[in-house]
Amino acid sequence: MTPRICVVGSCNVDLIVRTPRMPRLGETLAGSGFLTCHGGKGANQAVMAARLGALVAMVGRVGNDLHGQQIKQNFAGHGVDARHVLVDEDLPSGVAVILVDDGARNCIVVVAGANRALTPADVRQAAGVVSSSAVLLCQLEVPLETTAEALHLARARGVRTVLNPAPARPLPPEVLALVDVLVLNETELEVLAGVPVGQTEDVGPAVAATFGRGPALVVVTRGEHGAVAFDRGIATVIAPFAVEAVDTTGAGDAFVGSLAVFLAEEVGFVAAARRASAAAALSVTRPGTQPSFPSWAEVEAFLQRTGGVV
Repeated sequence: MTPRICVVGSCNVDLIVRTPRMPRLGETLAGSGFLTCHGGKGANQAVMAARLGALVAMVGRVGNDLHGQQIKQNFAGHGVDARHVLVDEDLPSGVAVILVDDGARNCIVVVAGANRALTPADVRQAAGVVSSSAVLLCQLEVPLETTAEALHLARARGVRTVLNPAPARPLPPEVLALVDVLVLNETELEVLAGVPVGQTEDVGPAVAATFGRGPALVVVTRGEHGAVAFDRGIATVIAPFAVEAVDTTGAGDAFVGSLAVFLAEEVGFVAAARRASAAAALSVTRPGTQPSFPSWAEVEAFLQRTGGVV
């Protein structure tokens, strides 16, 4: 059966400028390139899930502007149900202006725009797609009360809940209590648990601090060091895949979006994390964010080639 995923989150347009170096205050530089891409954690994770063949519904807000039209067209092109991506008449679509220099360093300014106007009422209007999904996927780029409403609605309907708590911020226990699966990186873990993480192999104590406050299943992503999956406190190290990285942008979203699909397919928590790690590894071998996301056939071939699970 084709897995059904509902994503409640942000939709942005990324405006990427290549520049030889970062400008000083008041300075004008000649850029060497410009690219417009689609982004926002919610949108990225929705597209990743759709690339793996899931039936995906997106709940979000865009402005009544050209960017909003482009965002909805992009969803249509990836087969994402965008009926609940509402058009805000007062606020512009969310944008991220990204400067990237010749050393691959970046500087990012995000304007939330219509994302900050997504309300709990908007989520309730989308109750049908939430309750008909196997997994609800949320992040923290829309108002917290909206994310909490989505998690509460899904929990009441027996839908598995996955939260990627990014950007990092402390969360009240009542929100964590609504989360079945928490997926976060080390920086987010440190903020959420309130415990210093230290070295990459020392995530166990920080994860232990989150138990008793909600999620029994936790995945800590560690970039080139792989990931660690915790099932009720029992840790399994997910070894990294050896790839030639070209662009790491969006790798975290590739992991989270694909994990939601594999969890919906009920392949098992650790196996789902391994497959998600493979999808993220493939994504860094290509430039861009959403254009780098692999299909299920590509993930399957990669796992067979590397001796991973299928």
